[in-house]
Amino acid sequence: MLKKFLKTVLSSALICSLAAPGASVLAETVTAEGSGTGAHGEVKVEVSFEGNRITGIEILEEQENETLAEPVFTGLKEEIIARNSIDVDVVTGSTQSSEALITAVEEAIKAAGITLVAVSTEDEAEGDASDELAAQEYDVVVVGSGGAGFSAAIEAATAGKSVILLEKLPIVGGNTLISGGEMNAPGNWVQETLGIEDSVELYYEDTVKSGEDKGVPELVQLMAESALESAEWLRDEINVEFYDDQLFYFGGHSVERALIPLGHTGQEIITKFQAKADQLGIDVITEAGAEELLQDESDRIIGVKANTKDGFQDFLAKDGVILTTGGFGANEELRVKYNQEYDDRYLETVSPGSQGDGIVMAEAVGADLMNMEYIQTYPVADPETGRISLLADTRFDGAILINQEGERFVEELERRDVISQAILAQTGGYAYQLWNDALDQVSNSKELHQAEYESLLERGLLVEADSIEEVAEAFDIPVDNLKATLEKVAEYAETGEDKDFNHRKGLVNMDEGRYYLMKCKPSIHHTMGGLVINGKAEVLNTDGEPIEGLYAAGELTGVIHGVNRLGGNAITDIITFGRIAGQTVGNN
Repeated sequence: MLKKFLKTVLSSALICSLAAPGASVLAETVTAEGSGTGAHGEVKVEVSFEGNRITGIEILEEQENETLAEPVFTGLKEEIIARNSIDVDVVTGSTQSSEALITAVEEAIKAAGITLVAVSTEDEAEGDASDELAAQEYDVVVVGSGGAGFSAAIEAATAGKSVILLEKLPIVGGNTLISGGEMNAPGNWVQETLGIEDSVELYYEDTVKSGEDKGVPELVQLMAESALESAEWLRDEINVEFYDDQLFYFGGHSVERALIPLGHTGQEIITKFQAKADQLGIDVITEAGAEELLQDESDRIIGVKANTKDGFQDFLAKDGVILTTGGFGANEELRVKYNQEYDDRYLETVSPGSQGDGIVMAEAVGADLMNMEYIQTYPVADPETGRISLLADTRFDGAILINQEGERFVEELERRDVISQAILAQTGGYAYQLWNDALDQVSNSKELHQAEYESLLERGLLVEADSIEEVAEAFDIPVDNLKATLEKVAEYAETGEDKDFNHRKGLVNMDEGRYYLMKCKPSIHHTMGGLVINGKAEVLNTDGEPIEGLYAAGELTGVIHGVNRLGGNAITDIITFGRIAGQTVGNN
């Protein structure tokens, strides 16, 4: 967040001295309620007033992501009270939750008929970014608090190193937090339960084929061989809970192999990582954006300079700096630099922190880059917000994609880039996803993602009806065409052969409703390019030599996914190479 959260509450004497003329110290307490629409539903508050001052805000109801909303319902709430004003900055990374709280408080103010007088405070002068703070020393400095960062920090701390984890946003988690959290691991325990045959070799082949041989083969092989161990580490050491009877069948894979975390989101992973980091005594500092890598006389990396909420500060690393800052999907300037296709026409599914910071810092000290032009879109995203649609996970169980003419136009389990390009080629550059209640019960999608479901309904991007005629009419789709499409789907489901697009899992008969039809379009989702690393997660320079003291893991590296990342491979990548980076530095 741009403005510093206030750390103290003003004294009663100061409150009285700053009150508007005529306000009484013994003013009667008045309460009023208000609400605003957050990322996952309505946020309701009760606000208490004494005279013309806000004295308290109680959150009555909310369904927001617990990790993302924590600084909103603590720090931002207290800032509103301390300032006696809703003229505050939103929490970066939690914009919708912040705006919902501000709107709810504003509504309560109007209901109470109060006119606020904003409070100024000397605390605002603190934390000037021009201040230079005393350096802090650790064995290991990790930059970025997503799955790769936590994996690296935990492995290094387990090896006995002192570790600090720096995060530029007010919240930890990065893209891992807002992802579905699914993780590919060939030969996993759920595959065994379901009788699905898989192998490291088949997983390697799927990944290389999807990336069109643009990844580094030996590193893809390393990921494939390490994937199951990484998943078991999450389960057994980090205590991440996975469903034991279901898997995701992402597009481009030969078999179902993606493990699903509890709740079908990355929040399960990040929550458990945070608990483990606390247990190990890892220091985690938010609102600390690393801006420069520090070097000694021999050009060895010895730390980072970060812009914290209290000023600039050097964090020195005795054994190494590990960069896990993610990709550059939210940085339009950087996207267009490497591929002019991905300009402001595209929204993003990614965290606002995905600015390519680590890539830029490492390149400045001589790091090599590869595959920077390959940028992936997620095909089924909210056309207004860009957010990935988790409600539409029914696509992996048999939902179909149709165009404005009511016809299928691509295999629904194709690679993400292939589906995205196919959608953009349709009338209007968008598509619809269609499923019925039977499929929804398989995916349990509506129940798991109720807030998204209600939001899409409210904004007219989703229609639910008992008949095909009704859903077709809602989006002005030719009903006869749509009926003909479903007749084909029923035929192909019965014969087991999709004559149009060769659906690899097999289509499902959707003759019976209730039906759901959702509008969607592609949104920037992943950047495949980045730093070149080796099997020890050491960052290599343009001569192919390790940059001493510098390591990297996750989406800011460019060595794994080639031209296209398979669904479920991001978590496998970040956990595997995050652990390797932490283990390598841990052995220094």
